[in-house]
Amino acid sequence: MEAAAVALATRGYHLDIEALKKLDAERKMWQVKTETLQNERNQKSKMIGQAKAKGLEAMDLLAEMATMGDALKEAEVALQAAQAALQAVYDLMPNIPHATTPIGKSEADNVEVRRFGTPRTFAFEAKDHVALAKEKIDFETAAKLTGARFAVLRGKIARLHRALGQFMLDLHTTQHGYQEVYVPYIVAGHCLYGTGQLPKFAEDQFAIRDEDWWLIPTAEVAVTNLVRENILNVSELPLQYVCHSPCFRKEAGSYGKDMRGMLRQHQFDKVELVQIVLPEHSDEALEIMVMHAEKVLQLLELPYRVMALCTADIGNSVIKTYDLEVWLPGQSRYREISSCSNAASFQARRMQARYRHPETQKPEFVHTLNGSGLAVGRTLIAVMENYQDEAGCIHIPKALLPYMGGLTVIEPEC
Repeated sequence: MEAAAVALATRGYHLDIEALKKLDAERKMWQVKTETLQNERNQKSKMIGQAKAKGLEAMDLLAEMATMGDALKEAEVALQAAQAALQAVYDLMPNIPHATTPIGKSEADNVEVRRFGTPRTFAFEAKDHVALAKEKIDFETAAKLTGARFAVLRGKIARLHRALGQFMLDLHTTQHGYQEVYVPYIVAGHCLYGTGQLPKFAEDQFAIRDEDWWLIPTAEVAVTNLVRENILNVSELPLQYVCHSPCFRKEAGSYGKDMRGMLRQHQFDKVELVQIVLPEHSDEALEIMVMHAEKVLQLLELPYRVMALCTADIGNSVIKTYDLEVWLPGQSRYREISSCSNAASFQARRMQARYRHPETQKPEFVHTLNGSGLAVGRTLIAVMENYQDEAGCIHIPKALLPYMGGLTVIEPEC
């Protein structure tokens, strides 16, 4: 436990070992008391049965049974409370970082791993996607429909957005071996608990009123939960899923950030990659997943870099994360477009997702991984800004031409 506390401290999380031990000791005490009273009650019940069989009075034993029943109920209530208090601590405890995750105090301590391509320079002042799209990305109408941080895409920009999603799905299913799945966009609360969004990040989720239903913040939630409460055979692993879905997030903790354009929306599309693997293969699987996401950017010929996130910047449920950051000329900086993570057994424990060990035949927890392959809206922004010309035209990348019905350039409207 001491080693876990040291590792969690690198994430800025203080594990109060003494408090945890106290809670666990209280749980054990009530568990022993409950089991003792249950055994005594069973013995008394047996004695009452034997007395009645012999035609003897059992009033004293019945009175003792009644008193014991009250004590047992009190002990069971106390045990449930102790278990709930202990579980509440575990529910908010983050995963222990991987040994190779860089230690740091903020995103400034993230480590660049590699780069692809050179940021493009223009002989003119590069526009951002909002200026390039004009009315084809309509925030005003979206605000009338719903509110701020939503968008209506129109015409050729809408088609380009659709083409990107189809291109990503085709790449991952035909070249990378993923099985395409279509899942509900609404899930029960236990699914969000399984992947780690609940209870800690409830304020970032969209809940359905009067129901334990939630809009998915990412397809990861529904797709990873496909294996919940399953015991898989080793022959079934690894499982590789890809899913294109909208994602819904309140982004409650990031109000005021990236408010211009489509960079941070309450609703956005994403092509999500999920892998379910044996524990000994998850480190390698993460590296491969990152390369699968990178391939999208390489084929689109978009400059990007790969960043290893530090302990202070990785998600609550994961042990290691790589971010892909694409170059956006409109901002003259790299921006996140994909995040690929290894959650190890964290999610599997919550979902009770297991495999049967071939040697012991005992169920053990699988490891789960997830990553964006890629965020469609941000890829649209990157294509628009990187493929612009001085006249404000957006040229279609070669990889997308088969999806654009002969369209090679999106010209600005007068």
